Amino acid sequence: MVLREYGPRDLSANPDIAAHEFALLGTLHGHGLPVAEPLGHAPGALLQGFMAGDSGAEVGVDPAALAGFLARLHALSTEGLPLRPLPAVPPPAGPPDDSLAETRIRSALAAHPPPTGRQVLLHGDLWPGNTLWLHGTLSAVLDWEDAALGDPHADVGNTRLELLFAAGPDAMQTFTRAYADAARADLSALPVWDLRAALRPCGRLHTWGLDSAQERTMRERHAQFVQAALDAIQGR
Repeated sequence: MVLREYGPRDLSANPDIAAHEFALLGTLHGHGLPVAEPLGHAPGALLQGFMAGDSGAEVGVDPAALAGFLARLHALSTEGLPLRPLPAVPPPAGPPDDSLAETRIRSALAAHPPPTGRQVLLHGDLWPGNTLWLHGTLSAVLDWEDAALGDPHADVGNTRLELLFAAGPDAMQTFTRAYADAARADLSALPVWDLRAALRPCGRLHTWGLDSAQERTMRERHAQFVQAALDAIQGR
């Protein structure tokens, strides 16, 4: 078993987070998705079953398998689930981080706000470090404290950027094609959601404990991601 204790940030945002995640995991586990079985909860703590596997941040991931998981998640009914709505685009936390083009991103989002589409269950933070892999198979998706109700593009854009950071453009494109096929999704609005995802590292990348080579690569890939989204929005 694994005992998870929530930190002050999560508890201040949602004092009932343990009960909500317990209910959510129960639904997901009941539908056969690769998540930990919820065993019990108390204020600020969740007891769940142990899931075998190695972190995707260490062993790598199968982008198509991630896409298949996300398509299955987004197809589930959200009726009765304790989900908060996807938060709005957050305001700047301080001076804009223009080393990551924050001003350009925010200007584009102000002119082209993310459209409100189909509302689905979002994981909210699907990246390799929140997955476990056993013999090359996705064995678990972890950390559901950011789960929300919102447009599926939000998850797709975030995971695209994370895969670009971790594995490069080919992995990102493989994931995107596999998701579109599995979910039978029209991803024409994706560039705007990519820009929303691109805000997440702004002002924070230097706190991620990266070595200089990793940070340089991520900055280069972030710039490519943002420019591609801006070009798509502007019809170039």
